[in-house]
Amino acid sequence: MPLSPLQERFILHWGEMGSRWGVNRTVAQIHALLFLSERAITADEICETLNLARSNVSTSLRELQSWNLARVTHVLGDRRDHFETYKDVWDIFRAVVQERRRREIEPTLSMLRTAVLDGDNAAVSPDPTDPRDRLTLARMREVLEFMETGTGWIDEMNRLDPKTLIKLLKMGARIQQFVRGPIKPLPEPQAQAVGVLFADEDEAGEGAATGQADVGAAASRGDGPS
Repeated sequence: MPLSPLQERFILHWGEMGSRWGVNRTVAQIHALLFLSERAITADEICETLNLARSNVSTSLRELQSWNLARVTHVLGDRRDHFETYKDVWDIFRAVVQERRRREIEPTLSMLRTAVLDGDNAAVSPDPTDPRDRLTLARMREVLEFMETGTGWIDEMNRLDPKTLIKLLKMGARIQQFVRGPIKPLPEPQAQAVGVLFADEDEAGEGAATGQADVGAAASRGDGPS
């Protein structure tokens, strides 16, 4: 499966970015190859195209499947497994967000809810007489509220189809104006000061333009400086 120079550049960069995001470089490169491929491809084709060992490819494909970023499909007359991924970047984004939520956010939410809401375990329940526990509990409530708000927003975004989501993102400026409310006029003294400032600038601009016109007229008459 020959690659163009542009495809090679994209796959190499995707691998570099994957390592910065905490994803194995090979896993990210294989995902990039699946994303660019016009058809589902086999593990052997991946090995040949990216010059990787079969064991490395098998491990990476399992990792992609655990992230819901690779799925197995079959081709009529071929017993081998073929692999493909989402072609829509929004589907990829949603898959990554959902998996990161499952792996990273849900365990933290579970711990916070247990500590803040339950507190049944006497060994770890907060001591209301201990100022350290009162402060810690207040901080934990803030984190819990923030994370629940964030996960609620993620759930709402996942319910939207990509076209609606794109429209919503493009409405960002108008939404900010709606949330902030209409722009309030300046108090009268400040408004007058701003008006005077711009009036001075306008007069200065007009004076400069008039001076330039006079110089141009004098030059056309030959009245320039001797």
